[in-house]
Amino acid sequence: MSDGLFDAPGTQAVSDDYETGAARIPSGDDRYAPLAVRMRPRTLDEVVGQQHLLGPGSPLRRLIEGSGAASVLLYGPPGTGKTTLASLLSQATGRRFEALSALSAGVKEVRAVIDVARRRLTGGEQTVLFIDEVHRFSKTQQDALLAAVENRIVLLVAATTENPSFSVVSPLLSRSLVLQLRSLSPDDIRTVLARAIADPRGLAGEYTVTDAALDHIVRIAGGDARRSLTALEASAESSLDGTVDVSLVEASVDKAAVRYDRAGDQHYDVISAFIKSLRGSDVDAALHYLARMISAGEDPRFIARRLMIQASEEVGMADPTALQTAVAAAQVVQLVGMPEAQLALTQATIHIATAPKSGAVVKGIGAAMADVRAGKAGAVPAHLRDGHYPGAAALGNAQGYKYPHDHPDGVLGQQYPPDELVGVDYYHPTDHGYEREVGPRVTKLRRIVRGT
Repeated sequence: MSDGLFDAPGTQAVSDDYETGAARIPSGDDRYAPLAVRMRPRTLDEVVGQQHLLGPGSPLRRLIEGSGAASVLLYGPPGTGKTTLASLLSQATGRRFEALSALSAGVKEVRAVIDVARRRLTGGEQTVLFIDEVHRFSKTQQDALLAAVENRIVLLVAATTENPSFSVVSPLLSRSLVLQLRSLSPDDIRTVLARAIADPRGLAGEYTVTDAALDHIVRIAGGDARRSLTALEASAESSLDGTVDVSLVEASVDKAAVRYDRAGDQHYDVISAFIKSLRGSDVDAALHYLARMISAGEDPRFIARRLMIQASEEVGMADPTALQTAVAAAQVVQLVGMPEAQLALTQATIHIATAPKSGAVVKGIGAAMADVRAGKAGAVPAHLRDGHYPGAAALGNAQGYKYPHDHPDGVLGQQYPPDELVGVDYYHPTDHGYEREVGPRVTKLRRIVRGT
């Protein structure tokens, strides 16, 4: 199990004389196990955080206490308690608990567990089936669960770090309660660390951890209890005198956890925040999200594509050079590569975030597209049609066309749109940035071209 509050210390084969690859989640009392395993909560009262899911009468609490009857999908970042809650479910009275990992189990193993659960149910014994990393199951594997979940042959408890809306098939999603676990707060992490420092299962009070060291561990944990305990344990093991200070933690832990998954909802959440920060002209927030993407190994071409889009979508004609900067950054990504290209991506991010904003480009093409979809696409005026083929003149094509460059001002009165769109304005310049100059010019040009 890899996505719970703490790692499981091992596995124990299931009974019923069959091979399924299933395993029970043990209690975690092995004194040689990692600190994160030894400190796994043994009761609901020891669970830190997730109180929004564990209130009196909540479906999850009733399930853990042995009275609930709903299948659930536990969705949340690593280290927030998914496997811990599954472990507590294994202690629910009157139920058998089986666990499968999507990393190793296939359709055969899923069906074997369901068959045994069906036999148990005839004897009045209910089975809770825990599936870790359910997002790794194929559609076929997930479909194999549907009938058993719908008929309550098993109570499914599935854990995933990815948004189930993207990773779980709709029929299984509709048959389950989706419960989102949240990253632990800094105070939650401090509670976990304090307990581990004092508890006999943990460091048993044998180490002194400075407040500054605790603050640093909380900061690098990123809301992940397991990561915080791993950092604490690594630091304690490096201590020669029983004291853990900031310098020891820094030497023992490489870098902070980055909440980002290129294939999951964090990918969408972070890029969404990046886009909205650019739009909102918060250059510092935009740089933060850019750094998160770069640190997590996001494809720089994806970032460059988004910057090019934002240059037109958010800035547009308020600063036409923003698009040039974004395109140049994309070329640097292609020609130079990372890590050097991160500077060009940063430059483009700063340019777009600090540039004056205008949505006139988006609104202009949107209005024009809406008219086209509505059928407002009349005949091209005859004088604008192609005249470069034999017989075009006889059809009246290109006859009477006025060449603008023959006029001293380079612009003259002439109909360009179809008849039903004469006088329709699609582009409405703002008074932001360069569009302050464009606006009066557009008004003057329309007056000359339309002869009004």
